Amino acid sequence: MFDLVYAMGTGGSGGGAGGGGGLGAFLPLIIIFAIFYFLLIRPQQKKAKQHKLILSSLKKGDRVVSSGGLHGVITGLTDDLVTMEISPKIRVKVSRGSIAGVVGKAAGQA
Repeated sequence: MFDLVYAMGTGGSGGGAGGGGGLGAFLPLIIIFAIFYFLLIRPQQKKAKQHKLILSSLKKGDRVVSSGGLHGVITGLTDDLVTMEISPKIRVKVSRGSIAGVVGKAAGQA
């Protein structure tokens, strides 16, 4: 008979530890979010910030490459368009956001 009382008594004290288990259940989710933040979100934000800086510093004479793979020299700039000379006397207009990066200065400039 006392065995039954002891068995019932141990179940009641385990309920207090179950409250801490609720926070413990969220711990893996918090760790997964931290891993995603440091491995995916933060590097993406840094890359976007660097691309925005590159786009804001474009000027005439820069050799650039577009996201479509066109290489050329900037001959004109507006707020949202870039005019690139991809070959002598062949100019194309591309969106400023489609410039992937600056390759260097034009051959005729120092």
